[in-house]
Amino acid sequence: MGICYSSADGKRKTEWETGNDKVGAKLKKGTSGDFATFISKLSGGGGAAATAAVVAEEQALRQIPGRLFANGASRIASLYTQQGKKGTNQDAMIVWENFSAGSDASPTFCGVFDGHGPYGHMVARKVRDALPILLRSQLETELENDQNHANENGNFEGMRRFDDFMDEDGCESMEAEDTDKVPEMYVPLKKSILKAFKLMDKELKLHPTIDCFCSGTTAVALIKQGQDLIIGNVGDSRAVLATRDKDNALVAVQLTVDLKPNLPREAARIQKCKGRVFALQDEPEVARVWLPNSDSPGLAMARAFGDFF
Repeated sequence: MGICYSSADGKRKTEWETGNDKVGAKLKKGTSGDFATFISKLSGGGGAAATAAVVAEEQALRQIPGRLFANGASRIASLYTQQGKKGTNQDAMIVWENFSAGSDASPTFCGVFDGHGPYGHMVARKVRDALPILLRSQLETELENDQNHANENGNFEGMRRFDDFMDEDGCESMEAEDTDKVPEMYVPLKKSILKAFKLMDKELKLHPTIDCFCSGTTAVALIKQGQDLIIGNVGDSRAVLATRDKDNALVAVQLTVDLKPNLPREAARIQKCKGRVFALQDEPEVARVWLPNSDSPGLAMARAFGDFF
């Protein structure tokens, strides 16, 4: 997973806040327990009753104010996807305004998910629906933990290294640049993004009805808080900033790194895990990921949700 932090004007908010607003009939109180129950239902466990609950929860998601997931526009956002010539449209997208109420500059969550494989459209939609909920839950937990830490010690540590957020296995795929630092007020969000992405992958692996064998999705998720942008990405979906140059002409600025197999760091990581990276003769420009002893799956991206072999 890659992650980057950006600020348009160099200003910093002193705190990332969350509120206890009610989000739809099924998303109340804003507690980790409620979110855990919600995710459990979304994951489809428990037979026919749980399936009915999933349908109800999906309806609740559709009724959340400020949550857009289909072609359309609002005051601050525009969404559009068009089916190509390959069959099923496997794109999914979301803009969730007022993602966490209670701050002066209420954050907005944006996500784009590009599915691949036979059931990539199902994986992409699942991640679209569940990842923001997981992120909210993790953020609330991290904020609570950091607040308790602050109360015990009188202050925060100020700056923390990204590699403080490595998991128990020292998973390199969770880190950004080792020397990068994150502003204090965004430490909880950084940790929340990393944990939410990892939990999302586990949810997919355990899902009883979505076949993630040879199917998966990329993800680029962005939170806008005031003038600041915090972005997490998996795979080769890209975040681009539209800005203006000195002549007032629009300029596109790439904010994320496309996580392709031919990137030296990605290739080294894959090979360390016994995978192989090479391009086929008929498309020498496209490096792909292959299993150690099988010419599959041939993924054209270095990372993705799903794709369990």
